[in-house]
Amino acid sequence: MTKKEEAALKRQLKIETEMARVEQMCAFEKEYSSYKLICGIDEAGRGPLAGPVVAGACILPKDARIMYINDSKKLSEKKRELLFEEIKDKALAYAVGIVDEKVIDQINILQATYMAMRQAVEKLGLKPDLTLNDAVTIPDLGIKQVPIVKGDAKSISIASASILAKVTRDHLMMEYDKLYPEYGFAKHKGYGTAAHYEALRKYGPSKIHRMTFIKNVEFE
Repeated sequence: MTKKEEAALKRQLKIETEMARVEQMCAFEKEYSSYKLICGIDEAGRGPLAGPVVAGACILPKDARIMYINDSKKLSEKKRELLFEEIKDKALAYAVGIVDEKVIDQINILQATYMAMRQAVEKLGLKPDLTLNDAVTIPDLGIKQVPIVKGDAKSISIASASILAKVTRDHLMMEYDKLYPEYGFAKHKGYGTAAHYEALRKYGPSKIHRMTFIKNVEFE
């Protein structure tokens, strides 16, 4: 076998391995295939010190296969951006729900996350028959739900919702960086990095900081 043939074979094996992995990520969708419209739901931004929590909801066609899809946290920014566009292109319906830092401070992050998830489902334009959720059961949704622990790495629908939520939130934080450049939001997206805490102590909180998340920070 020539080096060229060997390289081609390796490429083919990699593609086949990836196709098998993606097929495995459709296991829950196949298990619940008696339901016509299955919606994946996930969130981004429960942990940051600033900015909103964003939920994604995504209904894919039953035959949809998206190469290299995964939990958004396991993907590079470049790969997430490419998948973000492919998911929007292939989805039967998708939406995001956004709940800002003021509401997070009023009702707590868990309730704000549920609110964002309900918003996303309501904005879909299609009513799902079933939702596959990343680890949670959403109160007052009125739809059959299946919570899946680490679902964003196990379900193509949840992974799609995860990417929609993450990329949407990252874009929002990059816009906030233009308003509040001293905090470095474009880089850390509001998470509690050393540089973010340093900026907080130096400049105090911005209008998008979650006050309940930074109550122990000592400002200069």
